[in-house]
Amino acid sequence: MNVNQSAPPVPPYGQPQPVYPGYHQSSYGGQPGSTAPPNTYGVYNGPVPGYQQTPPPGVSRAPPSSGVPPASTAQVPCGQGAYGQFGQGDVQNGPSSTVQMQRLPGSQPFGSAPLAPVVSQPAVLQPYGPPPTSAQVTAQLAGMQISGSVTPAPPPSGLGYGPPTSLAPASGSFPNAGLYGSCPQGQAPPLSQAQGHSGAQPPQRSAPQQASSFTPQASGGPRMPSMTGPLLPGQSFGGPPVNQPNHVSSPPPPQAPHPGTQMAGPPGPPPSMHSSQQQGYQLQQNGSFGPARGPQPNYGSPYPGAPAFGSQPGPPQSLPPKRLDPDAIPSPQLNELPPQQKTRHRIDPDAIPSPIQVIEDDRNNRGSEPFVTGVRGQVPPLVTTNFLVKDQGNASPRYIRCTSYNIPCTSDMAKQAQVPLAAVIKPLARLPPEEASPYLVDHGESGPLRCNRCKAYMCPFMQFVEGGRRFQCCFCSCINDVPPQYFQHLDHTGKRVDAYDRPELSLGSYEFLATVDYCKNNKFPSPPAFIFMIDVSYNAIRSGLVRLLCEELKSLLDFLPREGGAEESAIRVGFVTYNKVLHFYNVKSSLAQPQMMVVSDVADMFVPLLDGFLVNVNESRAVIISLLDQIPEMFADTRETETVFAPVIQAGMEALKAAECAGKLFIFHTSLPIAEAPGKLKNRDDRKLINTDKEKTLFQPQTGAYQALAKECVAQGCCVDLFLFPNQYVDVATLSVVPQLTGGSVYKYTCFQVENDQERFMSDLRRDVEKVVGFDAVMRVRTSTGIRAVDFFGAFYMSNTTDVELAGLDGEKTVTVEFKHDDRLNEESGAILQCALLYTSCAGQRRLRIHNLALNCCTQLADLYRNCETDTLINYMAKFAYRGVLNSPVKTVRDTLITQCAQILACYRKNCASPSSAGQLILPECMKLLPVYLNCVLKSDVLQPGAEVTTDDRAYVRQLVTSMDVAETNVFFYPRLLPLTKSPIESTTEPPAIRASEERLSNGDIYLLENGLNLFIWVGAGVQQGVVQSLFSVSSFSQITSGLSILPVLDNPLSKKVRGLIDSLRAQRSRYMKLIVVKQEDKLEMLFKHFLVEDKSLSGGASYVDFLCHMHKEIRQLLS
Repeated sequence: MNVNQSAPPVPPYGQPQPVYPGYHQSSYGGQPGSTAPPNTYGVYNGPVPGYQQTPPPGVSRAPPSSGVPPASTAQVPCGQGAYGQFGQGDVQNGPSSTVQMQRLPGSQPFGSAPLAPVVSQPAVLQPYGPPPTSAQVTAQLAGMQISGSVTPAPPPSGLGYGPPTSLAPASGSFPNAGLYGSCPQGQAPPLSQAQGHSGAQPPQRSAPQQASSFTPQASGGPRMPSMTGPLLPGQSFGGPPVNQPNHVSSPPPPQAPHPGTQMAGPPGPPPSMHSSQQQGYQLQQNGSFGPARGPQPNYGSPYPGAPAFGSQPGPPQSLPPKRLDPDAIPSPQLNELPPQQKTRHRIDPDAIPSPIQVIEDDRNNRGSEPFVTGVRGQVPPLVTTNFLVKDQGNASPRYIRCTSYNIPCTSDMAKQAQVPLAAVIKPLARLPPEEASPYLVDHGESGPLRCNRCKAYMCPFMQFVEGGRRFQCCFCSCINDVPPQYFQHLDHTGKRVDAYDRPELSLGSYEFLATVDYCKNNKFPSPPAFIFMIDVSYNAIRSGLVRLLCEELKSLLDFLPREGGAEESAIRVGFVTYNKVLHFYNVKSSLAQPQMMVVSDVADMFVPLLDGFLVNVNESRAVIISLLDQIPEMFADTRETETVFAPVIQAGMEALKAAECAGKLFIFHTSLPIAEAPGKLKNRDDRKLINTDKEKTLFQPQTGAYQALAKECVAQGCCVDLFLFPNQYVDVATLSVVPQLTGGSVYKYTCFQVENDQERFMSDLRRDVEKVVGFDAVMRVRTSTGIRAVDFFGAFYMSNTTDVELAGLDGEKTVTVEFKHDDRLNEESGAILQCALLYTSCAGQRRLRIHNLALNCCTQLADLYRNCETDTLINYMAKFAYRGVLNSPVKTVRDTLITQCAQILACYRKNCASPSSAGQLILPECMKLLPVYLNCVLKSDVLQPGAEVTTDDRAYVRQLVTSMDVAETNVFFYPRLLPLTKSPIESTTEPPAIRASEERLSNGDIYLLENGLNLFIWVGAGVQQGVVQSLFSVSSFSQITSGLSILPVLDNPLSKKVRGLIDSLRAQRSRYMKLIVVKQEDKLEMLFKHFLVEDKSLSGGASYVDFLCHMHKEIRQLLS
């Protein structure tokens, strides 16, 4: 047939379509869909002419890029196979182009198997049908379909990354005609509208909008120009643009493959446009025979004058020689084209999913509207998006984030998908000033209303029955009586008429004032106490630490946490110094001078004084100031180098026990505790154990003494925060056990020097002392019937299988909970979680904080994959792996992660993606960043240490990540890289981030990199002299001090802008990030490059591209 023929008539969308016999079509979204793949030319608001010449109003037309010539030149004689050399149902790779391609820098992918393109695809169950006719084959364009490159109708409320804006289609045209220029003649537009139509319309046989796919060409074919234009109206870019094939790492086949051989490659133009095979044509770069073809009109290409894809500098490209109006391009003659360049094939990094692009899209799509929590199972905006939350019955995502907001109804389905069902809970999270803190509800002596059977607390999901006299528990279905004082009538909908006056009936998060029944020994608690315990051994004195600390404490004591509008803090303070022995200080307000008492029997620890040890700061201020002045002088000439550690914790705990209160110990410690005493440690640092089965011992504590001590601390409500100042190995794995199990924090300042580290230490200490803490806390997570909490990760202690016990809990700490099925769930009622935290506030008030969250349940895997949250998934997987290294070899842990990720993606590919060549890697839209983020976890210091990473560093990072929230793990594993000199100086907004890869750096610019713990400024060797002068106050690049940690304060716009940016980044993070200035080609640059996580790492970690190839190979193995 001639390709210029008009399309055969077809029934309009929404009308029944012809059914292929014997092929069952799964319904979409629970509604019956038609069983046939729709014809590619289906009517949408009216008939579509074969070649849509005019784009819809308001959409600019893309200039042509290389591609197939206008269809009028390509005809397929009737008798010849339209498929040419391609296997059944396969389509030839993207058209050959004239774009020159660069050589792959050094790294080659893991697998020999060519990675095909990744297709970002919507989750829609698709049938396998007979081979498509040439008219239907165009749907195969989906091979390069990237989510959101077309404008679907508004998707259901739980869509992965927010509904793309909808563009009103011009009458009689496809909504996406014109996004990349209109579709070539005889070729329907890529049908990716499948996602988001109400179930009435059939799912299309295309890559639906929910997934990302890109096929690297199977040979080193030239790359099409990458999309560099601004987003058009209605276009939400979920991944690389449609017209970007990748390049793969295996040589082109010597001859055409046999039918059925999968070609890794984006299904290019429909086969009906291919020239038929004839003898004498040379093998083209993309592995197909036939004459080389020139530019094809309307195949999208870069929009001129716009920022590059994802705001990144694209690699240099040579464009086709002629660029005219698409409608006026004559078919180019063969001799006009530049000779094809034979290059080594590579995957174009711009054509694989970009974290930067996804983050940017989410900000644009979801940053402006408040997130209203009234609807069940909504996926919140990403943690990287700034958004406001309106609590209307479900807890804010600042308190709880889930790996999926639509969970499988059965355990079999959950096992099949392998997606972990987990929630990352941050019960005391700090809210931005625009959002109200949870209301405090006081029910008087009767206390909060609870279910008699499961003890769940009253919440918006409880159902009132019998005119309001009883309520049915939403967790266990038990019917309970409503106490007379709580009774209220119901309205016509069955809701209580006072529902909106009561936080517990209308909000997702609230607090109850606890009664005496919720207190230890049935007695209301005393206000907590802080005890400062200072190492005064030779190392601590010599480094200047003790003097600095004592000076700082004088002013810091005015900033102890206080409740609401209290005049002063209710917290009492005490002081201890120690080396091999302990010194307690009596700072009673009636004394003229502080008194010191020494306890040298560290094996049998006791507190030598009660009265005068814990005091009110304001009452004893003069005595405290006198003590802090004397401590540095008293120990100035010490020669004692040995220290104890366990007796110090024991002493603090005994002091709190004697005062009958909870509290926190701030311990400032410098060296391995080798003095004779309980908890004595030896140096067991041994790098030879790395990559052996005994490597796990490096992460385990040396002795069980600290676990036993931690258990006592938790029982007393004694939380420990540890500040370490080591010059060599101190066995962080053992010293951090007590802070870890009591809900405390560890801070580490290796080789502490006052001039370099003072600001960081002071800032961390200030924040640590000021932050609001809940003491003596117990947390329990209840779930509705069908799932239950089975596993917990974080900094806490558990004496049974349900209660998370925390001696202290602050606003930065999270508890991660994994759920498993114990029964079938119901799609209609969904699943409900309730997190209840019982704690003592800083003022000594006993409170209950409640967070509720309702999730959807699904019977279709597609719904699970459409409502996942990759950032939360990675947070859970990292914690799971970091706990795994305690008991398994690191290699086993790494392999487990890779296998689980491959199973998740293979299940999606098998059950939800539309049929396509095995050469394509197809990722769910919500999970298209799973490979890049997982690779970052695998390359982290804990799982793949470089030569310069110490055992202590690994143990430190391991315990740190255990209680990180989702925003912290996001930036920790994939650091932010910001160009400082590309945006205009007068611009007040943060510069747009770029991808963390060395090839994104240009030597004429300056970049800032942050990961929540470190802050680097990288200076290119070719930076202009004026810029160097403005920022560093020196006249040339060579005069910049490498390793500089403080920028000079200069009065010019650039200096102010950069220092302001650094301050705002530090304010966003829970720990102070120390700055390091790194010069290009300097020895410190190796440290900086360690954080460019898309590149190969020195310790053997794969680059992003290589890992994607490896994942693809794993998925193919699972599918075959």
